[in-house]
Amino acid sequence: MTPTLTPPPETVSPPAADERCDRCNAAGKLRITLAGGSELVFCGHHANKYAEDLVKITVRYATDPEFTWRGADLMAN
Repeated sequence: MTPTLTPPPETVSPPAADERCDRCNAAGKLRITLAGGSELVFCGHHANKYAEDLVKITVRYATDPEFTWRGADLMAN
């Protein structure tokens, strides 16, 4: 039997300091990964404004350590 390596689970990292919101070009605070593997970055304002819609399409997410995303509670449910 030939051993196989299982890749580690994919993780998503918070937006880097120079990454910008896909809606308004403000500093990115939330990164989401969609089912197809694409990623989107949102500022805090747009992340919370569209939280209810974003949780419907988000597979994984990561936030800036100083940002609290309203959608995190919705994702847990």
